[in-house]
Amino acid sequence: MNEVKETLRNIEQNYRLFQQQQFTFITALQRTRENAHDMIRPVASIRQVQSYMDHHCNNSTDRHILSMFLNICNDLSKLCQNLETLHPGNSVTNGILERCKLLLSHSNDLSAIRAKYPHDVVNHLSCNEAKNHYGGVVSLIPVVLDCVKEWVAHTEKLPRHMLCNVSGGSAISEKTAPQGVPARAAISPKTPFVHLGAQTSNSNKDYVQAQGSKHVRKKCLIGTENRSGKFKSPWKPPGRHAF
Repeated sequence: MNEVKETLRNIEQNYRLFQQQQFTFITALQRTRENAHDMIRPVASIRQVQSYMDHHCNNSTDRHILSMFLNICNDLSKLCQNLETLHPGNSVTNGILERCKLLLSHSNDLSAIRAKYPHDVVNHLSCNEAKNHYGGVVSLIPVVLDCVKEWVAHTEKLPRHMLCNVSGGSAISEKTAPQGVPARAAISPKTPFVHLGAQTSNSNKDYVQAQGSKHVRKKCLIGTENRSGKFKSPWKPPGRHAF
């Protein structure tokens, strides 16, 4: 999720630079539309902007600003693909991503969308430009950015174990292994440990029996009688030493 937020911040920074040059962007579209003899229909798709830049752009300034717009759209499209691999999705997050993918489709008609408050990109256009020509294309990036932020906000409320890494691998559920027990220990067979315990128990029994036998033999030796028939005890009173 941190990687997603960092990518989103970078895209927003690039968009702020682009937004500062909105007048240059509109001028470039106006000039390329004139070169393409396409002054009637509105600029209504990413593919249309790409075509203007590839075939009807005659100066580096127009090419730069049109390329900047297309690069931001491409970065947003890649980010949406990463979002799909990061989270399996629910009805809310899947709906947001589907809207983003539709908006960023090169053939999608953008003419009807409008960025609303707090965005003011449409307000910088004249009434004719906003209504008939550029209202949709200038609204595309801020609308998609809002959708991505909404996706992040919904996803952060979901349980952490439902997240996946960006490369597509799923996260390990907390129920896979007991808390504090490594995954390998949880899935390894228990049979060897049972046999080891049995072997240890048998060894202990053999050791006890051996010690018991030695103890019996020692008692027998201690309790022997001498030739005179009297019982000979190895015990000596305290303070006396037998040599």
